[in-house]
Amino acid sequence: MSITNESVQHVAELAMLSLDQPAIDKATEKLNQVLNLIDNLQAVDTDDVEPLAHPLDAIQILRADEVTKQNNRDALLSNAPESQDGQFVVPRVVE
Repeated sequence: MSITNESVQHVAELAMLSLDQPAIDKATEKLNQVLNLIDNLQAVDTDDVEPLAHPLDAIQILRADEVTKQNNRDALLSNAPESQDGQFVVPRVVE
């Protein structure tokens, strides 16, 4: 598959981009390089390769989920100028 200057110009028009001829030539060349790289990657034989979730053999070490702090809600709310139903009451900022 190959990208042409006309297709790059067409896509540029759809995207409402104004590209001069040198920019179109450069974009066409770069896009064709990307497509050539994809073709090279698709030519590699990967039949005996297992899919990987991550390239390194890393495992996530998780700690136990334990409560480490006490619930101090009432003590913290005692410092608030106003509280209601276990929550801070603040002035309305959006009408």
